[in-house]
Amino acid sequence: MLTLPAHADVAEGLRRLRDAGFRLGALSNSSQAAVEAQLAHAGVSSFFERILSVESVRRFKPSPEPYLFAAQQFGVEVGGLRMVAAHAWDVVRAMRAGCASAFIARPGAVWYPLAQRPDVIEPEIESLAERLIAMEIDAP
Repeated sequence: MLTLPAHADVAEGLRRLRDAGFRLGALSNSSQAAVEAQLAHAGVSSFFERILSVESVRRFKPSPEPYLFAAQQFGVEVGGLRMVAAHAWDVVRAMRAGCASAFIARPGAVWYPLAQRPDVIEPEIESLAERLIAMEIDAP
């Protein structure tokens, strides 16, 4: 797990979001050391303002505490966060905690048909970045 590469679209998508002024963070069920090693090995850790582990709250996702902790670390209300994930359970639970969410529908990733859908579903991070940037531009 510590040496998995990032998908080919991840670095460019994260760069676009960061350059458009989005504040980026990572929130993992892995230990702090493991998530930092994973992101560094994948070559994407520099895009994140904060790299967070559930170790800090001693509760694993999908409990609400990790999402609330992330909001506190960014100094925003939980509704000011958007959880982006390719696993539906994380997106669903983040929405239940009050976050906005986006689902990355990579091959093999399936949305739960009975769950509330996030407002953004994209096949990869680059198209997600384009969509979120457009949403910010179109926002009043």
